[in-house]
Amino acid sequence: MIKRKINLAIKLTPLGTRGIGLVVLGIIILIALFFIISHLTKTFKALDYFKIKDVMVVRGKEGFDFSYLVGRNIFNLDLKRESGYISELYPAYKKVRLIKALPDRLFVVFTERQPLAYVKLYRYFCVDSDRVLFAVPQGQEEADLPVITGLETKIFGAKPGKQYNIKELVIALNIIKEAKIHNALRDYQIKRIDVANPAHTACFMIIPLQPTSDYAKEQAQAVQEVLEVKIGQGDISDKMRVLGELFIQLKKDLSNIKYIDLRFKEPVIKFKNAQ
Repeated sequence: MIKRKINLAIKLTPLGTRGIGLVVLGIIILIALFFIISHLTKTFKALDYFKIKDVMVVRGKEGFDFSYLVGRNIFNLDLKRESGYISELYPAYKKVRLIKALPDRLFVVFTERQPLAYVKLYRYFCVDSDRVLFAVPQGQEEADLPVITGLETKIFGAKPGKQYNIKELVIALNIIKEAKIHNALRDYQIKRIDVANPAHTACFMIIPLQPTSDYAKEQAQAVQEVLEVKIGQGDISDKMRVLGELFIQLKKDLSNIKYIDLRFKEPVIKFKNAQ
């Protein structure tokens, strides 16, 4: 029995040595590859051939200056860090993405923020669905967007590109969002939303007039009928759904309504000619 174990050990020993040799050889090859790749990377980073010569801007409307990137080696560029830096420079854009195009070109892709409303503070700002304030883009000054008022004492020293998680702003944006969801409300533009007091939040909606002649059509364009809707701060989705149903039922009488109050269990409607 002892003799058999000795013979078996003698037969296995060459195989074990061969296996160890293969492992050592593999380690040596990996180390060699590491040094080769490291050397090639350093070589590429030192070559003028891979220095950025041109920065191409995609989907940008402003005058951008990316001259600070020209001359830098394309392999040394940290795309994530540079994207964050550019986003801080141009907060009117939701996202900035950099794309390398070897050997010496860089593409900058901008995704614009989509303004949902104006916010009236010490000056007008735009706000998007992320509750980020940004300067009014060129050409957007006359856009028919709702104006959110009543935040003057809530937001001090507004900073473009900053997100504001303020209850009053959230309420206003929810009203705008829900108004777009319900088909019955899509023809009624929100002119202004007052959120100075959340419990008394109100939106003012333009009621389209039904002109019967060209002269009446001109008059309708000059004078807008505005309906006040008192919404409050809770159950915004349900209240906007109820408002849509009321607009369908009262479509012919909307211009004669002074306000609709949705803050109670049952809607309250106040007519202009009511005593």
